[in-house]
Amino acid sequence: MRVKRVKIGIKSMAKAMDDFVRTGEAVKRGEKTKKETGVYFTSLEAFRKALTPQRFNLLRLIREGEPASLHELARLAQRNIKNVSEDVKYLNEIRQIELKDTVNNISTRVTYDKIMLEIAVSLAP
Repeated sequence: MRVKRVKIGIKSMAKAMDDFVRTGEAVKRGEKTKKETGVYFTSLEAFRKALTPQRFNLLRLIREGEPASLHELARLAQRNIKNVSEDVKYLNEIRQIELKDTVNNISTRVTYDKIMLEIAVSLAP
């Protein structure tokens, strides 16, 4: 089985805006641009607040256990359903999981095996 990865990066707001402007200008000139996918945070602290140990555990449980509902996920995590539901909602907002709304349940899915964290040490564009 091929390993799928998701990219997470640390990028300042100024750098993100510079990249956006540079891409817009390249498109305007008719140049091809490289599609970049991933989730970026403005600092390592923001990353730590977003992907807490509890949320990482949920990612692992979803990937390995494939729970059929949020109730099953909460049971696997041995956590309160309300807290798990809030974490699942947030993980969906930052595109770390996919939600599937069925008639009676909401199920979750992680579509990757690894998270790659990229942190620039240079301020240059």
